[in-house]
Amino acid sequence: MGVLDDLHRAREAYQRRDWIVAYRALSGLDRTEPDRTELTAGDFVALATSAFLLGRRNDSVQALQRAYQHAVGHHDARTAARAAYWLTMILNTGGEPAIAGGWLSRGRRLLDDLDGGDDVVERGYLLQQVALGHVMKGEIAEALEVTPQVTAYGRRFADPDLTAMGLHMEARLAIFTGRVPDGLRMLDEAMASVVAGEVSAVYSGVIYCSCIEACQEISEFSRMREWTHALSTWCDAQPGLVPFTGQCAVHRGQLMRLHGAFRDAVAELDRAAARYTEEGGSQAVGQAFYEQAEALRLLGEYDAAHLAYEKASGQGHPAQPGRALLWFERGRRDAALAAVRRLLTEWQDPVHRSRALPAAVDVLVGSDEAGEAAPLAEELSGIATAFDCTGLRAAACYALAQVALARGDAEPALAEGRRAAEGWSRLEAPYELARSRVLVGRALRLLGDEESARSDLAAARDAFAGLAARPAQRAAAELLGDGERPGGLSPREIEVLRLVATGRSNVEIAGQLVLSEKTVARHLSNIFAKLDVGSRTAAAAFAYEHRLV
Repeated sequence: MGVLDDLHRAREAYQRRDWIVAYRALSGLDRTEPDRTELTAGDFVALATSAFLLGRRNDSVQALQRAYQHAVGHHDARTAARAAYWLTMILNTGGEPAIAGGWLSRGRRLLDDLDGGDDVVERGYLLQQVALGHVMKGEIAEALEVTPQVTAYGRRFADPDLTAMGLHMEARLAIFTGRVPDGLRMLDEAMASVVAGEVSAVYSGVIYCSCIEACQEISEFSRMREWTHALSTWCDAQPGLVPFTGQCAVHRGQLMRLHGAFRDAVAELDRAAARYTEEGGSQAVGQAFYEQAEALRLLGEYDAAHLAYEKASGQGHPAQPGRALLWFERGRRDAALAAVRRLLTEWQDPVHRSRALPAAVDVLVGSDEAGEAAPLAEELSGIATAFDCTGLRAAACYALAQVALARGDAEPALAEGRRAAEGWSRLEAPYELARSRVLVGRALRLLGDEESARSDLAAARDAFAGLAARPAQRAAAELLGDGERPGGLSPREIEVLRLVATGRSNVEIAGQLVLSEKTVARHLSNIFAKLDVGSRTAAAAFAYEHRLV
């Protein structure tokens, strides 16, 4: 009775999601009574699940192999096929696609040899991995054909796990192909099952993280905030949980950055990277470094941001478009232009373009390429209308306002700038709100309403100061005419430096400022000394980094 009592307690612990107790009890029984028949294939699956959720991936794989062998030995093809499915999923996510493919083939063969093998729910589970394989290979048309079958199997057999997985995969594909409202409706349905507790632990974690990631990619911040809070609560309720906690921390860091808590975001993203390391590593750690770089860039800590972008790239995560913005802010205009133009050539689907276009417009307008930026701003506006997400609409309005200002069209710039400010205000995004108010202030100045312009510019400057966003604060202060003079430069030296940064020669500077070439040379010598630089290129980089140009 002792072994049976222990097994009963282990099963109870598993049912109440006490993964630590369940893992210790089941693994203890497996070690001390390996040949006893009390441990079923279901018990081995429970052991595998508990091990996986505690970050013990190798133990999980071994337990699933035991489950498969036990089921095959008892002529239970359906249970064996389900164990093969789990092995496929874990090995795929662990970077072992060849071995995963072998287990998928085993599972499919078992069902092919089974009478009525197409008429069991396990066929739907294996199809889910087939669909995922298509996605990983970029075979979107094939994935679009298979995923509805996954959902259909789940609904036919009233299986909440499979139904939710199928729905969320259909949703991700709908969003990726531009059918965002349809995709969001399906995400809502999948998440309703997860939040209601109808979906088992591993599937819940997968769907939580995938749905939040989808919302982040299209700037659907309202859902992202709601579901990240739910995910945090879900993780906290399961002591010892390791998978999904890193992703949860990344999403919290993203929201902290959106809401202007840049320092807290950097710290939270550090914790996310540590959790991924505890889990045994993940490509997603690159996302943590990228988000960290974005926060550091806004703080003006450019060297640290550069290092974080490098770490993100080293982990296989794209460092763009953030790195292009960093290059631009540090005066590397040509590098930034080349990067955003290349990115727009490579990123053709609407989701990726929605992420690249705002940065491209920033760089192009800042490089006096408003003509090239204008159709991109219009494209972003069209995508935002189709997606119908507040954050993307606000970003599109901001881009349109930038182009209008560059062309001297004050009235449309004012209207779009105010729409952008309204959208970012609704999302409680203080940095983006302040950026939008800068555009509003500049538009008001063009219209001759200087007092109103100064009011918006001062509010933006103060908001940036409160966020410790030094580069943006300096730029707003310069527009107000009360900015600190970086490097201790005199007003005339700043004028000379600005012209140097735009590529003017000493002769051209002398002609524009009505000075002698000798005076220009003296100013340039003083600038080099004050900034401790030895070349015009380094001086120009300083000018761009301090928003003097």
